[in-house]
This record gives sequence, C-alpha cells and structure tokens, in this order.
Amino acid sequence: MILVTGGTGFVGSHLLYKLSLGNEKIRAVYRTDSSLEKVKKVFSYYTKQTKNFDRIEWVRADITDVPSMIPVFKEVDYVYHCAAFISFNPKDYREMRKVNIYGSAIIANLSIDAKVKKLCYVSSIAAIGDPVDGEVATESSDWNKQADNSGYAITKYGGEIEIWRASQEGVPVVIVNPGVILGKGFWDSGSSKLFTQVYNGFNYFTEGVTGFVAVTDVVKAMAQLMDSSISNERFVLTSENKSFKEVLFAIADGLQVKKPSIKIKPWQTSIVWRIASLISFFTGKEPLLSKYSARSSHTISKYSSEKIATTLNLSFEPIEEVIASVAQSFLTEVQSE
Repeated sequence: MILVTGGTGFVGSHLLYKLSLGNEKIRAVYRTDSSLEKVKKVFSYYTKQTKNFDRIEWVRADITDVPSMIPVFKEVDYVYHCAAFISFNPKDYREMRKVNIYGSAIIANLSIDAKVKKLCYVSSIAAIGDPVDGEVATESSDWNKQADNSGYAITKYGGEIEIWRASQEGVPVVIVNPGVILGKGFWDSGSSKLFTQVYNGFNYFTEGVTGFVAVTDVVKAMAQLMDSSISNERFVLTSENKSFKEVLFAIADGLQVKKPSIKIKPWQTSIVWRIASLISFFTGKEPLLSKYSARSSHTISKYSSEKIATTLNLSFEPIEEVIASVAQSFLTEVQSE
C-alpha cells in the first residue's frame, strides 16, 4: 500500500496520477470534498477516463491530528509526504510550523511505528543553504541558521530534520528539494498563479534568478527514487536556472498576450512590501508582497541537479517547453469557459 499526504495539492495530485498507472494500492489523505475536484481536474489533463482516480482510497484526516492519522497508516508500505503549508506572510508562521514541522514529526513517528519500507519527503530549495558569492547551491550547501531566512524556509528545513530523525530510527528516506514548480492546474495558487496573472495583464518584472522545474519531472524523480535502492539521501530538482523576467516573458508568449514591460528595482519593491504589510495589518488580508518574496524576486540564486541526473540518469524537460505546454492548457480552459 502506498500512502500520499497532500494528495489534493499541486504536487500530490500529479503524483497520484503517476502512481495510479502502477499496480500498487494507493491511499491518499484529504480534508474537504471540494479539494477532490482539483485532483480530478489534474487527472483530466492526462486522461478523460475516471478509472485512475477511482483506484485511490481517499481517507479524511489531518496530518497535525494524531488520532485521525493512526488508521491511515494501516498496512502502508511506502509513504510520499507532500503535504505542506506554503506562505511568505509572517502572520502564517505559527501555522507553517504546525503543518510543516509538527505535521512532519507525526508522519515520521507513524512511519517508524508502521515500519514502512520507505518514506519520500517533498522539501524545497528554500531549505537548501543560500549560494555563496555567486556559487551554485547543491545538496551539500550548509544551512545558515543565522541568515534572515523566511518562515517557509525555516519550517521546511525543520520538516527535513524530522524526516532525518525517522531515518535514524530505521526508516529508509529520500528527500527532494524542488525549485519553483511549473505545471498544469491550480491556476489560483502557487506558481501556477503566474499564468493567471500574466493572462490578466501583469505589467511588472524583476531580474532575480532561481531554479525552475516541471511538476512532471518532480513526480518522476520521486517515483524513481522510491523504486530504487537509494536511501537516506536528498536531491535538488531543478531543470534550469532562469530569471523571473525570462519566465514571465515566456509565459506571455505562450499565452499570446503582452509581455510585462515595467522593470521593478530593489528599492521599489522594498517600499511596496512595507506598504503591503501595513495594509495587511489593518485589513487582515494577505499582503500582495512580503519582505521575503520581494527579496527573492531580485536575488540571483542558482541550483544544481547534477546529483540526481547522475544517480538516476535523469533528464529534465526544458523550461520553455514546459511553459509552452502549460500555457496551451491554460488557454484551452479559458476558451472553454
């Protein structure tokens, strides 16, 4: 039996489809009925049949609630821990600690108790040590706890610590650290929201650089790692290091809309995030820009996937091809509405 946490999320839903092509029994955790519709939508990008979705045993549970999670682990052999809380809003820090660290601790403990054969954790390049003096970050880059890390980075790193603890208590683990993940679906959240924003006339761009990767490559790497004899290792997953300008321009080309035309400088974003924070304080609404998202939009951070490419002989889809394919699906949905 395979267990997937976060199965109704972006990575989890694409992973579930890939797993549904195999013969293993699959169990996935969900919290609301409405979230299942998003999974069905992701499945529809791959097939119009429902048999793949129908193979999944859905269990309503909360990864931060031990009593609800104990029965979820019955007869489970393999665990993909994809559940996470993603935010750069300082107000969400407590909730991120609860989900990303405490939730991961529960998954680690239950995996130990169930004596699972292998556990795969979806972390982030945010939990990788920052590149120093223009160097390229790798799995061996040191985490700097003295740095001004975002709450999201801190809690994903904390989640990794919990998973490593499971490895010390007999559970073989693998950790993946994806870059910014691009793929079809979930147009109103995460990185997929970029397609919605550009389509609606997003006019601004910055020239910060980071690693990007296709969601299909992420789930492919996860599945291959779980099927291999590799254990107690972590792997950076990035296809290419691209500037936000390059990515936004490519999205605009794919959507056949006007490219963003206003370059934003660091001092301008520093003003905007402070104003956004003030507005958020009085309104209680999510800030349009946070201190950390503003900073990352200008930071040049490069990452290497050489380790997994060498270990699994894995190749990644070029980001321009990924964007073109995702944009086409976005347009098809918009035109059908």
